[in-house]
Amino acid sequence: MRCVIARFHFELTRGGVLESMKGIKPEPVTGASVIIGRRHYPLKQVGQVITRQDHRDFSAGEVLRAMTQLGFTCRAVPKAAPPDILSPMQHASVMLGTPVTV
Repeated sequence: MRCVIARFHFELTRGGVLESMKGIKPEPVTGASVIIGRRHYPLKQVGQVITRQDHRDFSAGEVLRAMTQLGFTCRAVPKAAPPDILSPMQHASVMLGTPVTV
């Protein structure tokens, strides 16, 4: 499949991506990721390996689009859980050092 990443055309195949990523240790995932084999890779790391370009030359969206079209499972940035919001009474209890029941 023909993809454009960082204004360059690449002819990518699912097998070619699997072969390129074989033996590559995944970096810690802090943003969007793609599952290749059994491993979760950051999109920027995959883009850097398959294009041989610096990760600052392309966006994660470009790699996301290409990996999705090739049939790989992509995960968005995990959303943080909303913080527990205390009522004014609960906040006062915390300030006084008494236990809070939610």
